[in-house]
Amino acid sequence: MKIIRWVSRFILKIIIWFFIISIGLVIIYRFVPVPLTPLMVIRLVEQSLDEKKELRLYKDWVPMEEISRHAPQAVYASEDQKFLQHSGFDMEAMKKAWEGNKKGKRIKGASTITQQTVKNVFLWPGRNYVRKGLEAYFTVLVEFLWPKERIMEVYLNVIEMGPGIYGIEAAAQTFYGKPAKKLTRGEAAMIAAVLPNPIRWSPRRPTNYISGRQGWILRQMNNLEPLGWGN
Repeated sequence: MKIIRWVSRFILKIIIWFFIISIGLVIIYRFVPVPLTPLMVIRLVEQSLDEKKELRLYKDWVPMEEISRHAPQAVYASEDQKFLQHSGFDMEAMKKAWEGNKKGKRIKGASTITQQTVKNVFLWPGRNYVRKGLEAYFTVLVEFLWPKERIMEVYLNVIEMGPGIYGIEAAAQTFYGKPAKKLTRGEAAMIAAVLPNPIRWSPRRPTNYISGRQGWILRQMNNLEPLGWGN
């Protein structure tokens, strides 16, 4: 019985500390730039283990006022057009993905910008139930504690945009030789176009498919109400 009580108290302490640390981190990152993400660490390890890959970590945090207004508008148009309406989850997209998976189709993504931000900042890549549960938990926390503009700001600063390239400033400097605040509509749309697979695609060498996505994103940017964020 003593062992059972000890184990129960130990598990309870772990749970309490998990909530304290997780809530504390979410509150801190509401105001403080995210210094490093689990994905950045994972990519560094992968690079170090592969002799053909260059060890690279290029990131440069910039506040929203130093980002072109076209960048948040582009990812809003391409990644999550219900971003301003939902509370972290796109239930309609999740339902469609679930129905498609039940029919044996390839797993489809239904992640919102909030979920993608959470996955990058707090979690690791994966599809198991534990990670999905943590993703849902952090998504609720972030939506409750961060305004939408902060979610977008963090997303634009941590998202992987190429091999060893993270954030809109690093992408703008790498692909266009200019700061993020000077990105044009076309450049912002091109960067957004490669986000589904930034390791495979590059704004420097757009395929016909990526050029087509860029055109579609530009049309969507025109159709959506301006966010009013950025430079």
